[in-house]
Amino acid sequence: MAEKSQKHEAKAQFARLQRANDAKKAASEYESAAAALRAKTARLKALRLARDAAAPPQVQAAPQRKAGKKSTGSLSDWLAGEAKEGRRG
Repeated sequence: MAEKSQKHEAKAQFARLQRANDAKKAASEYESAAAALRAKTARLKALRLARDAAAPPQVQAAPQRKAGKKSTGSLSDWLAGEAKEGRRG
């Protein structure tokens, strides 16, 4: 019985060591991917800033308003017309 316990303990210890090694490997891969992403981001930012400095963006004029109905009367005229038509009491 003690022999089975020792085998079981040895397997458990081996499994713990294996998980620890896998965790170190995964952390190393994660760190290298993060470093590569930071380097790529910095490179792209430098390119964008250089492009913007070489040719500043053109300022667009404010959009023209569409021609609509123009008001020809005053508010008092409009209110009087509404009252005549029975819309206001």
